[in-house]
Amino acid sequence: MEFLRPYDPSVVELAFALRRMAIEAAPTAIEIVYDAYSAVSIGFSFTGRLKEMFLHIAVYRDHVNLGFNWGADLPDPKRLLIGKGSQVRHLTVSNPEDLKQPHLLEFIGLAIDRSLMMRGPAPPQTPVIIKVVQGNKRRPSAADLRINSRAKD
Repeated sequence: MEFLRPYDPSVVELAFALRRMAIEAAPTAIEIVYDAYSAVSIGFSFTGRLKEMFLHIAVYRDHVNLGFNWGADLPDPKRLLIGKGSQVRHLTVSNPEDLKQPHLLEFIGLAIDRSLMMRGPAPPQTPVIIKVVQGNKRRPSAADLRINSRAKD
């Protein structure tokens, strides 16, 4: 994806590994790529609506967060989820070893189950929706890259 070019390749690999986990766990989910101010986020929803995303992958300079949009509702007896707000929780993935933690897939499954219970069955297609925030971004600069808005990635 063109949006991830400014990031270190090791961070991009973490993001793509988490993306593969999400797609394998929820193959009918709609993928929403959001080029925001402080991060590039890849969200997943069964309806395509941002407010109904159940999972997101936020890419930062030196790590990736696996976020659960309704994480406060998920069972977390070991208190592994990070966040103090009323809704969102996340897990930080900083290196390839973090990807091997079994609780990543467990929380992805819990988030999917919660979403399906709340929203109903998944649609039959898997489109990708891309949203771009205009203006200055608070993340690695792509100033020296020539970004073609019609990139095929």
